[in-house]
Amino acid sequence: MKRKIVSMGAVTILGLSFLMVGCERQVSKTEDVKVKDDGTVKSKEKTVTENPDGTVTKKESEKTTAPPKP
Repeated sequence: MKRKIVSMGAVTILGLSFLMVGCERQVSKTEDVKVKDDGTVKSKEKTVTENPDGTVTKKESEKTTAPPKP
């Protein structure tokens, strides 16, 4: 009986620990798209997220797309 109670307690603690971890939260996101005269599209994206442990992660990506040649 005592073993069963200890096992159930351990399972409960493990289950609650997964609920307490949480997910990252997106703080801000900016996207900037520019089209040049020749049809080239340049886009920049910046994302700031806050992790469950309180650290902040910044991610920047830049993409350039040339127009199709005739």
